[in-house]
Amino acid sequence: MKFNIFQVDAFAEKVFEGNPAAVVPLEEWVSDEVLQKIAEENNLSETAFFAPESQGFKLRWFTPAAEVDLCGHATLAAAHVLYEKLGYSGPEIVFSTRSGNLIVKKDGKGLSMDFPASMPEVIQPPDALIAGLGREPQKVLAAFDYIAVFDSEDEIESLHPDFSKWLGLDLRGVVTTAPGNEVDFVSRCFFPKLRVNEDPVTGSSHCELAPYWGKRLGLKNLRAKQLSKRTGLVECALVEDRVILSGTAVSYMQGQIII
Repeated sequence: MKFNIFQVDAFAEKVFEGNPAAVVPLEEWVSDEVLQKIAEENNLSETAFFAPESQGFKLRWFTPAAEVDLCGHATLAAAHVLYEKLGYSGPEIVFSTRSGNLIVKKDGKGLSMDFPASMPEVIQPPDALIAGLGREPQKVLAAFDYIAVFDSEDEIESLHPDFSKWLGLDLRGVVTTAPGNEVDFVSRCFFPKLRVNEDPVTGSSHCELAPYWGKRLGLKNLRAKQLSKRTGLVECALVEDRVILSGTAVSYMQGQIII
């Protein structure tokens, strides 16, 4: 079997920024075992696979450890490959996914993605969550991740989590966030259960962060920055029960998988 493969830096304006994702276009689906092995071999936070359907494309995302329900940066990367490498020219791309239909459109110099919003709720945090953070947050919320809210950008930057404490948590991962100095909010995202200790830029986390910060700040349009070593900017717009995430992507590499 031979497959084309592309590597794209998503939520980036130039290579070596944002979050790298592998993208593998398929003509038809192969076994889940093969998909998982390709993702493990790539050893990136996400590998996106898509194949054509009657109304668009079916899209799936795999970390090195497991398939996931939602991934923003790999969706951006997949749309970038379709538009920039595979000659797709439609006004929008409809991806059918485990999280429903996701629509991606060209938006100025970048791409916009229409994702479901998830409003987090305040909870009593598990002891392991606080132990892994090494300090007490202002509050802890939960949606599909635990969200630890701090007072300042400096606190987010100075965190050195103990990932071993979080391997038994029941939710996907731990997101830390605070008001930004030059943007509306900042974050860092950790998914040790998925063998992604710190994700460079996490589109899906903004589906839970943007509703929280939008309500707290009274804003419908927010600018966010993820404070990983690579960093990345995410523009967020709240529209009813959806979040529109916008960003740019850059091609880094393309090649061929031979199995």
